[in-house]
Amino acid sequence: MLRSLLPAMESIHAALAACNITSHIAVTTAHSLAVLSSSFPPSSSSFRHDLLPYITPLLAFLAKTNSPFLINAYPYFAYKGDPGSVDLDYVLFQSNAGVLDAATGLRYGNMLHAQVDAVRAAICAADYGRAVEIQVSETGWPSQGDADEPGASPQNAARYNGNLMKLVAQGKGTPGAPGEPLQVYVFALFNENQKPGPASERHYGLFKPDGTPAYDVGVKAPTISGGKGSGGSDNGSNNGTGGGAGLVVAEGPGETGGGGDPGTGFYTISSATLKAKRWRCTGSSPLMATIFLVVYGLCWS
Repeated sequence: MLRSLLPAMESIHAALAACNITSHIAVTTAHSLAVLSSSFPPSSSSFRHDLLPYITPLLAFLAKTNSPFLINAYPYFAYKGDPGSVDLDYVLFQSNAGVLDAATGLRYGNMLHAQVDAVRAAICAADYGRAVEIQVSETGWPSQGDADEPGASPQNAARYNGNLMKLVAQGKGTPGAPGEPLQVYVFALFNENQKPGPASERHYGLFKPDGTPAYDVGVKAPTISGGKGSGGSDNGSNNGTGGGAGLVVAEGPGETGGGGDPGTGFYTISSATLKAKRWRCTGSSPLMATIFLVVYGLCWS
């Protein structure tokens, strides 16, 4: 399957190029942290040796097509695996002393940033210095778990996702790339009540299967605001983009745009174009992207 992944991505990109829409659709694939041989300290991270023959050409494709490297990062798994040694405040974006990477002098106030910078270091360690944006394609915290799954509670899930939303709304990057706002996708919108495995696997959702909130994190019921060109919304404001279409997923503080005007108070899923600075091992360059077509390949848990 690994040998077929990149050719499949190249074929999809070629089809998009034939339609002249590659500037709007990026072809990429998600990875778990298992692609790393180590992740701490972040600066010492590297990809697993057995995966380098696949990851190196994949990085070349992503750089050539201006597509992001996607990582599924779950600090919860680290806490679950060793709750006696991992500081709960550190993984929940709460106030803590932080963790120092002695090699770089960078101090990390939360584990998610450390995990992202570990991926960044691995890309550089692969002798690949061209610009590739890193995005968190999945992260979250379960609101319920089995007896042997410490930390899985509504309170901790609300702290993790609530603090994560505030962090992302600040538009800041990681200590390793402070000028590059980190784009994050929360897993998941709904609990999956029929999903097999540990109880935690069924309780990552912001909402229950019936649409009621799983816990209070300032999230409104998912609704589509207005139709194409309507500009309407349930609360009288336009929470979408362009014609007003946008899925309202959460209230949020902060400002939108460059004029310092107050934001709408909502995080939205829309077709709005995102501009982000791109890190390099030695420099930076701009990226414009809109819709992401994900081909799942190097994704282990």
